[in-house]
Amino acid sequence: MNTIRKSLMVAMTALSLGTVGVVAHAADAQGRHGHALTQEQRAAKMAEHKAKLAERIAKHQQALHDSLKLTAAQEPAWAAFVSATTPTLAHPAVDRAALAQLSAPERMEKRLELHKQHLVKQETRLAAVKTFYAQLTAEQKKTFDAATHRMHGRGHGGHGGHHMGGMHRGV
Repeated sequence: MNTIRKSLMVAMTALSLGTVGVVAHAADAQGRHGHALTQEQRAAKMAEHKAKLAERIAKHQQALHDSLKLTAAQEPAWAAFVSATTPTLAHPAVDRAALAQLSAPERMEKRLELHKQHLVKQETRLAAVKTFYAQLTAEQKKTFDAATHRMHGRGHGGHGGHHMGGMHRGV
């Protein structure tokens, strides 16, 4: 009996997570005042958002670079670090119509696949952070730790650490 109850709870939780995604998508498709946006308007908003995000990332990376006071010998390590940890602004398109055609287990498998891809990216970023971190002096490590802790501490949902040049994902 207890196993059935647990299985039922797991299934209900999984279904509720799928429902939250559908509701969130429906809210995204509408403008501020409940008016549906055209495809062009959504694309323009997304392009504007990506441009602002890229600008914020570059600004944060430059601030971290400046605060670390890197030597000329450390610059190649910095360049490799930034290259490996800067998030890509293009996310793979999710074909929501195709997802709707799948069964609940198939949709969950697709989500799990996406999570696995995300984990691989996280592992790559972690390796880049470790490699770069090994190049820093003790004082620079303190600065890096403090800067990345502040960025991560702002919360995953906010714009502070959430979009910082990959730091939020690997540190």
